[in-house]
Amino acid sequence: MTEDLYPTVTRDLARLRRGLAPDASRAFHDFSSAVFAEGALTTKTKHIIAVAVAHVTQCPYCIKGHTRAALNEGASAQELMEAIWVAAEMRSGAAFAHSVIALAEIEADNAAHANGHPANGLAAATHHPAQ
Repeated sequence: MTEDLYPTVTRDLARLRRGLAPDASRAFHDFSSAVFAEGALTTKTKHIIAVAVAHVTQCPYCIKGHTRAALNEGASAQELMEAIWVAAEMRSGAAFAHSVIALAEIEADNAAHANGHPANGLAAATHHPAQ
């Protein structure tokens, strides 16, 4: 059985979404229009950024929509792929950078055990003994 995880956006679904919360829908549309309007950054650049961010937030609708919009604004496949790689590096880089938090906890736990003291602070509060 093949079933899409994400439904295709149809006019009926879009109309239903607008109809269920018309004020919020209008406000979001206005907000989005203002954000992607030409400014210090070109609309093309904004959509390239949006494609990269959409890969980090993992929103397939945003990936498709902003890729289409970026291409319509003249973005190249190479520009989009570079932006996606920047997003991938930032996502993985954050995991790498945050590893020092775990390492600091490991060191604190090792030091506490070496001194014959149980771990305290965050390590003690989050420690889950083996069952």
